[in-house]
Amino acid sequence: MNAYVTPFAGGDTIASPSSLIDFIRSNTFDRPTLVLSRDVVAQNYRALKSGLGRADIHYAVKANPAREVIETLIAEGSRFDAASRGEIELCLSLGAKPEQISFGNTVKRASDIAFAHAAGITLFAADAEMEIDKIAEHAPGARVYIRLLVGATGADWPLSRKFGCAPERAVALMDQAASLGLEPVGLSFHVGSQTRRAEMWRDTLDQVGAVWAEAHAAGHALSVINIGGGFPAFYGDEIASPGRYAADVMMMVEQRFPGATRVMAEPGRGMVAEAGMIAAEVLLVSRKSDADLCRWVYLDIGRFSGLAETEGEAIRYPFLTERDHEATGPCILAGPSCDSADVLYEKRPVALPVGLRAGDRIIIRCCGAYTSSYSSVGFNGFPPLDVVVI
Repeated sequence: MNAYVTPFAGGDTIASPSSLIDFIRSNTFDRPTLVLSRDVVAQNYRALKSGLGRADIHYAVKANPAREVIETLIAEGSRFDAASRGEIELCLSLGAKPEQISFGNTVKRASDIAFAHAAGITLFAADAEMEIDKIAEHAPGARVYIRLLVGATGADWPLSRKFGCAPERAVALMDQAASLGLEPVGLSFHVGSQTRRAEMWRDTLDQVGAVWAEAHAAGHALSVINIGGGFPAFYGDEIASPGRYAADVMMMVEQRFPGATRVMAEPGRGMVAEAGMIAAEVLLVSRKSDADLCRWVYLDIGRFSGLAETEGEAIRYPFLTERDHEATGPCILAGPSCDSADVLYEKRPVALPVGLRAGDRIIIRCCGAYTSSYSSVGFNGFPPLDVVVI
């Protein structure tokens, strides 16, 4: 089978991993299985690094914590953004150095802060007074960056409200940190996962740049700007190539933060999404009535077994079948569980071959991010998503 290619804006293309398709089609799987390619992870790291230049890449471990992914990125020179003690332990156990890890979750257990500090990690995120108190008590002398709450950016998977403080509170938090013996070194933010165009960063960078200037005027000699994630993967809509996208973002960062001696970026989805595909099976094709315009297609994988990001139909995965040469028609796609919320795409039906039948194999593309890490332990008795790395 020929490799498909990902179409990028400007006509650029990157050969997609035909090895993943070949592997899936030449093997039998007893249950839904995510197949990951180390080579594609490495390729994506190099592409992003070429565009980000001097920025330090801190891979967002939560996107896919497979040991092989972490090992590949350590070999490429990546750093890591950890959200928990478990992720810190994973990275350290595979050879990452403490100075290569930042504790980027703004909601941390006090004992986990103490563990990270004892392990040698010195860089922590915070967005609230109580979090700064905890860091000061359990990681004395640590460096902290303040995460800002930013407005809507148009990202497909917004991350507003839960994380970050209002811009007008940032300097007071830095003052508090300094008074407690911590070193406030910078700011962080997140434009939202799957921000498809680089220009969508502009307003957010302007907002953060204003806070940066305010902090310097207040006497805080900030040196670190953490631009978070947001780097997109291909889900069907045209996007810029990873290197071009990262370079465009970095150009805007350099313009607004000339005094930043260190730039951090935390790609997750953009690093691993296109490195994985899920081997799945059609369980049932039906119509609810003779008048239905759409068929219902039930898969052996659903929202609770890895496809949580179909919530609100925000992330729309592309599909491959062995009937793609046939005519297609609209389908409502659903998972296998006995839960009425386990519907993947209904508002915008998916075009699938009209000959699709129970037992047909189906490949779900661009599934390397936020699938295995979201998969439940066994809701309704269905097993968690298997992972195979090639």
